[in-house]
Amino acid sequence: MGAFVDFDLGARLAARLVPPGPAAGREEVADVVGALREAAAEAAGPVSATARLHRDPALAPEPPALVVDRASWARANVEAFRALLEPVVVPLPPAGRTARPGGRADRAATAVGRRTTGGEVGTLLAFLSSRVLGQFDVFSGVDSGGPGRLLLVAPNVLQTERDLRVVPADFRRWVCLHEEAHRLQFGANPWLRRWVTDQARELSADLLAQPRDLAERFGGVVRGLPDLLRGEQGSGAGVADLLQTPGQRERVRRLVAVMSLLEGHADVVMDDVGPQVVPTVATIRARFTERRRGRGSLDQVVRRLLGLDAKTRQYADGARFVRGVLREVGWDGLNVVWSGPGSLPSPEEVADPGAWVRRVHG
Repeated sequence: MGAFVDFDLGARLAARLVPPGPAAGREEVADVVGALREAAAEAAGPVSATARLHRDPALAPEPPALVVDRASWARANVEAFRALLEPVVVPLPPAGRTARPGGRADRAATAVGRRTTGGEVGTLLAFLSSRVLGQFDVFSGVDSGGPGRLLLVAPNVLQTERDLRVVPADFRRWVCLHEEAHRLQFGANPWLRRWVTDQARELSADLLAQPRDLAERFGGVVRGLPDLLRGEQGSGAGVADLLQTPGQRERVRRLVAVMSLLEGHADVVMDDVGPQVVPTVATIRARFTERRRGRGSLDQVVRRLLGLDAKTRQYADGARFVRGVLREVGWDGLNVVWSGPGSLPSPEEVADPGAWVRRVHG
């Protein structure tokens, strides 16, 4: 790959720029790492029972959760980006040959651009590395038939449980319930992982196929930044939204609807399982939700720029959808959503669960 992104540079830069984690002694670090591994292993059974989903036995066994530091998380996500984008990027032509007018100038500009983009990827992931508690990596191994990876970021879990002043053992279990729910969504419905990957690749290929148009749309970023910083961009999808044509924005809306389903479903499952294994789940949820609201003005600006506000809304919108469907048709009725692409909710249905029930259940 490397025609548009210098991933190796991104990985090196991300590892170098990650902020230091919270101060902790060797014993405390060993304790949180061991507790997260144990909690992840114990989460699978309660999550499966509550969601009434079971992993496809034809799939390869799931590897244990990976408990990582911030630098390792950033590097893992650079590799995830590489796995996602490599199949859709056309390599540069050999020296002396060009795919379009410009010759050496085009190649020199592309070389500069790929390093710039690699630097941007590394810088972004370094910033995010201090905020992510856990993640199911959908793209790792997707083309080789391997399972995805469940990542738990130990320093961020430790920092957050301190900030919230919650019971550490309960908080660690709670985080693992959410991430295990994501792993089960894809493990019980193998088609879903392929579908999400294909949708993301098709959208990426569409964007990369028209570099001149993309460059022209970049001007819209500068013109749109004032409205974006005031929170007046309607979609809230961040700077990336300003780079999309109307058709691409509609495709993004549909993909975001599915992401909302996945995040909301995981949140509902974790909270429904919670009382069984997390005695203080109500306190954790209340303080965690308040923490999302209580960020400072600078942080809010950064979140708008990166589209993180949209991510937060996915949890709330998706959870309302799942709860609404559960009230009408229960878990078995909700699980029809995993039957295939045609059963996934549209953006309008995420906002109106009854509309999805009427369409799918009649």
